[in-house]
Amino acid sequence: MSATAGPALIDAVAADVDRLCTAEPDVRQDLPDSVHKMRVATRRLRSVLKSYRRVLRRRAVGEITDELRWLAGLLGVARDAEVRAERFAALLVAPDAGTEDTTPAAAKQRVPVGENPTRPENFGQRLVAEERAIYTAAHREVVDAFDGDRYTALIGTLHGLINDPPLKDSRAGEPAEPVFTKVLRRDLSELRHLVHSEHGLSGDERIERLHDIRKAAKRLRYSAEAATTVLGKPAENLGKQAKHLQGVLGDHRDAVEALTTIRTHAADPADSGYQRLCDAEEAAAAKALEEYPDAVEFVHHHPLT
Repeated sequence: MSATAGPALIDAVAADVDRLCTAEPDVRQDLPDSVHKMRVATRRLRSVLKSYRRVLRRRAVGEITDELRWLAGLLGVARDAEVRAERFAALLVAPDAGTEDTTPAAAKQRVPVGENPTRPENFGQRLVAEERAIYTAAHREVVDAFDGDRYTALIGTLHGLINDPPLKDSRAGEPAEPVFTKVLRRDLSELRHLVHSEHGLSGDERIERLHDIRKAAKRLRYSAEAATTVLGKPAENLGKQAKHLQGVLGDHRDAVEALTTIRTHAADPADSGYQRLCDAEEAAAAKALEEYPDAVEFVHHHPLT
């Protein structure tokens, strides 16, 4: 374990850069879950750099995070379409749209669209086909970017970040434990503030605030995971709690966005399968909201707050 903040942070960043680079060949081959893994690695790295920005020189980190945002955006178009296609495919063969698990993991265990001719769902099949087409085009754009100068420069910059890190001398030499603890306390405080501000909201305003809470939980998760080597079990447990909250609100967001897609693509609400798909996504969103109070409980009572 690195005793000072700078080397400890670079150790964590190096692991994230390795995750990103390792995912690239799999994305090129379009292996299952590869886009998701690379998108997570990209977002994770950007989040860690943001949370621990006071240990690094601002200008250098700002340029890197801007490029990571660009890469995450490319991957996100593909990943979001992939998720929606899997959700809609799962619903086409679900025996009960109100109770069926519509997560991508569950979708992979079901019969693909087109192999269940006894349950035709023309509207749903059209949605799946459209989302798969979006994914194919977006994946091609990602692979093209891998061969471009911008991505090549980004990877070079990331390796430079590890080999010649832009550390702030005033912070990098401080003991790692108090520096990392301060970062976790700040990220947890920001999450707690958002959670409190959600009370009393309703409708679209609440939906967007829950999305903000999810993003803050994700940032806390990544900063806690980066601190595990320094802070041990407390950071590990905090990361797990934040990950669970992120997952619950991620399920809610996926259902909300899928419902929006369904309604946008329905030229005629009487289309076969339209109401069934809407009911399923509304049920999925409601289920996530039922799990939210327990998932967010740690925010109110954690010792760091």
